[in-house]
Amino acid sequence: MNNAPALPFYVNGRPTRESDALEIHDVFRGTLLARVALPGPASVEEAITGAWAARGATRALPPDARRRTLEDMAARLRERSTEFVELLCGEAGKPLRDARLEVERAVETFRLAAEEAVRAGGEILDLDDVPRGRGVRGFVRRFPLGPAALITPFNFPLNLVAHKVAPALAAGVPFLLKPSERTPLSALALGSILAEANLPPGSWSILPLPGERSAPLVDDERIAMLSFTGGQVGWALRARAGRKKVLLELGGNAACVVDADQEARLDAVVSRVVRGAFAQSGQSCISVQRVLVHERLYPVFRERFVAAARTLRAGDPRREETDLGPLIDRAAAERVRSWVAEARAAGARLLTGGDGEGTLLAATVLEGVPRGARLWAEEVFGPVAVLEPFRTWREALDAVNDSAYGLQAGIFTDSLAHVLDAWEVLEVGGVIVGESPNFRLDAMPYGGVKRSGTGREGLRDAIREMTEPRLLVLRRDGC
Repeated sequence: MNNAPALPFYVNGRPTRESDALEIHDVFRGTLLARVALPGPASVEEAITGAWAARGATRALPPDARRRTLEDMAARLRERSTEFVELLCGEAGKPLRDARLEVERAVETFRLAAEEAVRAGGEILDLDDVPRGRGVRGFVRRFPLGPAALITPFNFPLNLVAHKVAPALAAGVPFLLKPSERTPLSALALGSILAEANLPPGSWSILPLPGERSAPLVDDERIAMLSFTGGQVGWALRARAGRKKVLLELGGNAACVVDADQEARLDAVVSRVVRGAFAQSGQSCISVQRVLVHERLYPVFRERFVAAARTLRAGDPRREETDLGPLIDRAAAERVRSWVAEARAAGARLLTGGDGEGTLLAATVLEGVPRGARLWAEEVFGPVAVLEPFRTWREALDAVNDSAYGLQAGIFTDSLAHVLDAWEVLEVGGVIVGESPNFRLDAMPYGGVKRSGTGREGLRDAIREMTEPRLLVLRRDGC
């Protein structure tokens, strides 16, 4: 592998190599997966110049042509699904069932975007509600913003890329994709499918840039939009972005609330919350981190939740029986361990887990975590859940809001009044009823408030973010 040529990146749709390369290792095995060529400043400038020049051609693509491209992307991705599953197991350490689900979701994301590509529509305005508007009619259409810089993280290396690339193709926006330098292989494989499409020259580039080399994607004034998914560094990027439109999804420490009326279905609730807390080894922006349970149910919920967590198996992501794969690197695993130790030192009780070697961590559950501990206040991004009882519904909602983040929250209740109260009170981008907050369908509006970001993704909403309205006013008499 060391002697194999580096995989190319893509500049203006063309595979390109330079002498500088990045080595990508299997997260679990540590073996070398591939060498990836790194773009230099000249390649980045060429990509930006190409995207700027291509904005007219991409805008002119008819909606049915955009739809066909997206349908072809979905079909080719499905044909190569086994290859993409293997890439996700290797570069991201995803267990097979999680990797298969991510590929299936990415296929659906492109298919849904194909449907939205022909639904742009518009609006007709009746302007004759004042005397000066007599004989005047208004029309509104949405037009592509212009070149977009799309920056994605490591935890969903395929589907989060799809959630930026697919709406850009549907909207007619030329784009420059920067996948995480930790997990670029899925994005580059997707580039090999894009290269087969009949897209205008310059309409897309894939640049696996390390963070320090990606500054032009944020700073260059020819780029009209920055769409960033990742950590809190996103706020600093927003401050640098100048006049660009900025869409940020920056994570959270999602909470789940279990009401007193859930006793009859408690096993199902426990199963869903366990899945929400430990799927993807907790490396999801909407992973369940804080679990609030009515005090009447708390003892039995805790017993069943801990028992279920203990059945989860951490290990080789390529084995069918594996539930928890490795964290992305040793530094991430050590950070999670240190946060658990910090909480225990402050008085929290460890109910299960807390152990594991290297990048592997067992499913970990604590209770009595102080509100000032990072396990409560920050995003752990690992397989850790914190349990806490509550007495009243409003007390539970206040506890959910006791966070600098607000992405999604999950609630389990049979009370319509409690549902409506949660929808009114919770400071989050989405309230999920009867499911954990990590529930996401790819057509849903998705995004958060407070430190969790700004703007919304999900296919229709992302297309709106990538376009702007333009008004046409007509007088009937023509003068």
